Formats: sequence, structure tokens, C-alpha cells
Amino acid sequence: MLFNSYVFIFAFFPITVAGYFILCRFRLTYAAKVWLALSSLVFYGWWDVRYVPLILASIAFNYTVGRLLIASSEPSSRLHNHRKKLLTAGIVGDILLLGYYKYADFFLENLNAIAGSSFPLLHIVLPLGISFFTFTQIAFLVDAYKQKAKEYDIINYVLFVTFYPHLIAGPILHHGEMMPQFDRVRNKVWNWSNVTRGGFIFCIGLFKKVVIADTFAEFANDGFARAHMFIDSWVAALSYTFQLYFDFSGYTDMAIGIALFFNIRLPQNFNSPYKATSIQDFWRRWHMTLSRFLRDYIYIPLGGNRKGKFRTYFNNMAVFLIGGFWHGAGWTFIMWGFLHGLAQVIQRIWGEWGRPLPRWLAWGITFLFVNVTWVFFRAESFDQALRLLKGMAGLNGIAFSHFEVYFYPILLIAVFLPIVLFTRNSSERERDFRPGWKTGLAAAAMFIVSLFFLNRISEFLYFNF
Repeated sequence: MLFNSYVFIFAFFPITVAGYFILCRFRLTYAAKVWLALSSLVFYGWWDVRYVPLILASIAFNYTVGRLLIASSEPSSRLHNHRKKLLTAGIVGDILLLGYYKYADFFLENLNAIAGSSFPLLHIVLPLGISFFTFTQIAFLVDAYKQKAKEYDIINYVLFVTFYPHLIAGPILHHGEMMPQFDRVRNKVWNWSNVTRGGFIFCIGLFKKVVIADTFAEFANDGFARAHMFIDSWVAALSYTFQLYFDFSGYTDMAIGIALFFNIRLPQNFNSPYKATSIQDFWRRWHMTLSRFLRDYIYIPLGGNRKGKFRTYFNNMAVFLIGGFWHGAGWTFIMWGFLHGLAQVIQRIWGEWGRPLPRWLAWGITFLFVNVTWVFFRAESFDQALRLLKGMAGLNGIAFSHFEVYFYPILLIAVFLPIVLFTRNSSERERDFRPGWKTGLAAAAMFIVSLFFLNRISEFLYFNF
């Protein structure tokens, strides 16, 4: 089920909200949480009901391991001396599940190519959200081992993992900021302030997705399929740069808005990433919850920047290679992660030996780098990526014929680039939100316009990750 669909907007969403607060009104708060958890499983199963047992099995496994880790924290526990083995078993189990469904064919393809074998590919359909709910639960296990996680009620845990606004494409949640919200008494009461705020942010996200992102998608898809000259290659690359941002941030806005109807606050995931003036700054602004996970559960445990500069460089490369591979089972994703890791290392070296760049130049280099590396992120193969990059470099010629064909996408890029760079983002607007006729009119206008675009239903890009 998609947020940008009639069945969600006019049926599923209002029914789940109404059912939740009706139960809360009669002080059936536990039943309300069960209702929301079951609704989230229906939301997940709408895509393919066969994968509901998979996510339930993952939840049961991680909840059991988590409880054992919490219970064994006492020195008197029989499992106290085996806690590290227990944590390792939990993480390995999660990685094996993710590896089987997401990476099995990738490894088989490469094994066949290297060894000359002919193992048949499994062609497994990737379960929606598996990368997100796997990372979410690994973080819980690690914190349970470190005695930072409490022993939560099973329904709270199920709801933490499956809460449908975030389930398919994030943000990647942390138990400490989410599960306590499910039990707060004031969150069980209908809150008009949160409803108006959430509705406003949802309308922004919906407009971003169906009007802006899906329009840029037409030019990006066409360009990546056949562009090879200078202008059409840059149009394709820039179109994807804006498509990905408005698509993913649009999903996040909708998720945050939906959650606010339930008086639940999801973490911010974007903070104007294309305003970044360095690659480190970019990753503080882009997919912020993934950056937090990679920092807290991979980079810092590897030693962070505490074991010398060369170990720091290695840790940076390792983190971004893992981040690239997490996004997709393909060498293009690994290359994307490698380039971002390399950029992190170069920036650290430049910071030690170089001079600060003028702000405008630092922004230009960062935006250019991000745009170029998105080519590997989007491309279906290295050949496709290199064809586009050669075109962007002008190696295939710079032809200005048929310029009128590209006038519309160039105009859109020229319009939305300054909007992205110089206007407040949706998180800033949400923080400063004041209900009134102007905001109501703006939300209504975005919602009505978006309804006309719902017929061209398209999935969110991060559904594939």
C-alpha cells in the first residue's frame, strides 16, 4: 500500500486513526496499541501477505534475543558469561536473513563469473522494508547488550518495528526515542495541534512525491536509458538528483505527518542536504537516521577517530562501503559507497593540510560530487553509468541541436534548484508551524493538485532498498 494512493488516503489511514482514538477514548489503551500493530501488519501485508510471517519471525527472534540479553545482564544469571555469544548469534541471524533475501543472487552471480560455475539464481522477491527493520532491530540488540535498552512489552516492541508510517522506507528508528511514546498518557488523546501540523507536513510530502519527484522521474528514466551527449546527460543526472531528494524526503514528510496524527514524533531524516558545503556536512543532512546508525553501531565500535588517522581513514571507508552495500546488491552501489568514503578521507586530509575554501566553492564542489556519484546510485550497470559520465564530461560531443526538447526539464531544474537552496525545508516549517488560513489554504492547494496526479501511481525509490 502506498501513501500516495486513494485507498490509503481515503480508507486505510482514516480508519486506523479513528479506530485508535475510539479505543483510547474508552480507555482501552492496550487494545489501541494492538489495533495499531495489527493495522501496520495489514499495511505491510497489502503488498504481499506471504511476507507477514517473515517480519513476525524476525520480530519474535529479535525480541527473544533482546530479552535474554537484558535478563542476563545480572551477574547471577546463568547466561551472564555468554552475553557476547548471544549478541553475536542475534546479529548473525539478522544478517543471514537480510543476506538471503537481498544478496543471494548477487553472490551467486559473482561466484559463477569468478569460478565459472553455473549455480542457478534464486530470483527472490525482496521483502519491503527488510533493510530498515533489520537495522532497527540490530540497534536494539546492541543496546540491550550494553544495558541501554529496557525490557519492553511485546506489543510495544512489535509496534516499534512495524509502525506503518516508517515501516517501508524509514526513518530508521531508535527504541529509546520511540517506545516510550507508545505509553505516554497524553499521546492517547486527540490533539488538534498535532493533527493540523501533521496534515500540513503530509500535504507537503505528498506534493513533493507525486507532483515534483514523479515529474523529474520521467526525464531521469528517459535520460538514463539513452542519454550520451553533454546536455541530455546532465539533464538526466540533475533530474535524478532532484527526483531522489523530493521522492525520499517526500516519503519522510508523509511518514512524519501521519505519525503526528497518532501523537508520535518520528526523527528528522533530512535537513536541506543540497545546501551542504562539504561531504561530511552532506551526511549530517541526508538520510540522517542511517548516518546515525552507521556512526553509532559501526564507525564508533570500529574505533572511530580514536586510533590514529590511518585507522580513521579505514573506518570511514568501511562504513561507507557497508552503507553502499546496504542500499543495494550491486557493484554500482558499492562504487557509490566507495566514492563517498574516499571523499570523507580526502576531506579529513584537506582539513589537516589544506586551506578553507570559500563557501560558494565548497558548496559547488560538494553538489557536483554528490550529483556525479548519484549516477552510480541510479545506474543499472557500470556500462550505463560510464556512458552517462562520459556524456557529462563532453567526451561524446556537445551538441546543441534539439535544445527545445530539453527546455522543460532545464526550466524545472532552474526553478527548483534555488527553492532547494534558499527556502526553508519542511522540518523547519513544521517547527515554526502556526495554524491559520494561509497555511490551511497552502495545504489544501497542494493536496488538491496532488490528487490529480495520483492516477500515475509510482512506488517510492527507497522501497527498493
